[in-house]
Amino acid sequence: MATINDIAARLGISKSTVSKGLNNARDVSEEMRKRILETAVEMGYVNKRQQKREKTICILIENMEFHTPNQFGHDLVLGFKQMAEPAGWTVDIIPIDMDFQRGIPYGVFMMEHGYQASFILGLSLLDPWMHEFRTSRIPTVLYDNYIKENPYIASVGCDSQEGFELAVKHLTGLGHKKIGLISGPLESHILKARYNAYLRAMDRYGLEINENYIGLGYFVNDSTRKYIPKLLDEGVTAILFSHDVRAISAITECDDRGIRIPEDISIVGFDDLPMTNHTQPSLTTIRQDRISLGKCGFYALSCLLNNVPIGSILLRASLIVRNSTGPAPQRKSAAAVRKDP
Repeated sequence: MATINDIAARLGISKSTVSKGLNNARDVSEEMRKRILETAVEMGYVNKRQQKREKTICILIENMEFHTPNQFGHDLVLGFKQMAEPAGWTVDIIPIDMDFQRGIPYGVFMMEHGYQASFILGLSLLDPWMHEFRTSRIPTVLYDNYIKENPYIASVGCDSQEGFELAVKHLTGLGHKKIGLISGPLESHILKARYNAYLRAMDRYGLEINENYIGLGYFVNDSTRKYIPKLLDEGVTAILFSHDVRAISAITECDDRGIRIPEDISIVGFDDLPMTNHTQPSLTTIRQDRISLGKCGFYALSCLLNNVPIGSILLRASLIVRNSTGPAPQRKSAAAVRKDP
């Protein structure tokens, strides 16, 4: 563990200047303070005095609504705080974006504000801080992301593999054999995980894996507009979606095109957002218990804070069957259609 002496030696300055920089003294320039903080983070320094004085952690959140009750981010935050606050922690909620991350290194931000650990929601593989997590020594828990070989970083999420296998089992029980996938681009850990979960689930149930049954697109509405007719033309009778928002967009697209759900196509989402019980038809989906995920976030963080190098926690998935799935349609072959009068 680095000391103030080590930082002072590295920078060629006095111990008192390092101490002042670490504790935001006014008689240290902003440029010097920044150099001190960056060097302290690089060397793995922990400000024990500040940790004893304050018991504060943070939730850093990007691309996720958390102010409104029943929203995904809101429930994750609520579950986390339900565990953290009774344990005596103050929890700060801080929205971030890519520009914010480019403006200050993760370790410097955490040290500057005296945060001992963080729970991070909503980052993609393209976010600047993701690279820093590979070597960070700050106890950090990522939701739906994973960093290898760093005992200071843990992850929590829902078991995508179990969820997709439950969905494929349900659909095969209804007679579906050609099952497609519509997802966002594979720029996040969770979308990659669900893409691979789809492939493994199809393989487990002996179903054809065909790249023509898969649609990947960034914009939700454009993706459904493009891939719904394409997958139907391929003979797909059921589609899995990486998130409920995409599945709900597909319901709207099918309604506009006169495609009946589930008579012509069955649809399965992922998340079980509150609105899924009120779509027409109501959406069959894989449920994530958001409150429990938030609680697991704090549990994983408390393990790291107590020097228990936990890797990841995956909650069990459950399939909520509603009206958007039904028996596979009996479609006539091209030869049979030509024989019809």
